[in-house]
Amino acid sequence: MTLLSIRNLQVRFPLPEGTVHALDGVDLSLGEKERLALIGETGSGKTVLGRAIVRLLPPGAHVRGEIWYEKTDLLTLPPGEMRKIRGREIAIVLQNPANSLNPVLKVGNQIKEAVQARWRIARRPAYREALNFLQKVGLPERAAASYPHQLSGGMRQRALLALGLALHPRLLIADEPTKGLDSPLRAQIVRLLQEATKEAGQALILITHDLAAARELADTLAVMYAGQIVEYGRAKDIFAHARHPYTRGLLASHPSLGLKPIPGFAPSLTHLPPGCRFHPRCTAVREVCRREVPPLSEIKPGHKVRCHYCSS
Repeated sequence: MTLLSIRNLQVRFPLPEGTVHALDGVDLSLGEKERLALIGETGSGKTVLGRAIVRLLPPGAHVRGEIWYEKTDLLTLPPGEMRKIRGREIAIVLQNPANSLNPVLKVGNQIKEAVQARWRIARRPAYREALNFLQKVGLPERAAASYPHQLSGGMRQRALLALGLALHPRLLIADEPTKGLDSPLRAQIVRLLQEATKEAGQALILITHDLAAARELADTLAVMYAGQIVEYGRAKDIFAHARHPYTRGLLASHPSLGLKPIPGFAPSLTHLPPGCRFHPRCTAVREVCRREVPPLSEIKPGHKVRCHYCSS
């Protein structure tokens, strides 16, 4: 059963120096209990997509398209109705926890209050639940009695992940949950996400630069470049046989695979190149790539690629 369906999503930010085309024609679907990883370079649109789903984009963003959560288009909901879904049905763990945690409430109390509001339970069992999830993300008990500013950035990030998991949403969006963590903590967070999504039957959207985490966690993979999805399919198929030149370059740039960087730089989202957006950096570029935008075409069942020259 499809839990989330995104259709022709466009997000633009008008600025004095030009319009930022952050997302352009994104189509995506997510099934119940499915785990999807979004990968791509910084600025590819991954975080904007995650924020768009829960409608946490900054004021002034121009959003078009459809985001269906079951039978409801989230983009048409009044703010009050959207707040009922955000956190309870769909939770997001943002990259910047300093802006997501209340600075005047202790961390344990913040999670306790959220659990109380979600499940209508008493304070003591709600606080025990908060302590349980803080422990699961590798935080000591003293973290519950601390204010956010008393914790390091990495500890605040894990506290926010504990909050998201404690709410048991049907869909968890985790934005860079392993960023800046050492190997033991990273492994602990990956294992926790695996267990939580499996045991609770949650769907997961993992936004990450951590290709190893994506490989371990994801059922499906969406590769983003300059505001578009350029490759989509089963994670194990793409990791084994990537078809888009950008995906191949992205995987080859990983230290474990040779640390071969992609030449050049991603384009400015205010001045996008014509045709294929990757063509200025592509080693297989041809004339049609400079003129025509390639569609996201299915090259075999469930595997889609945005490239003029990819075929089955």
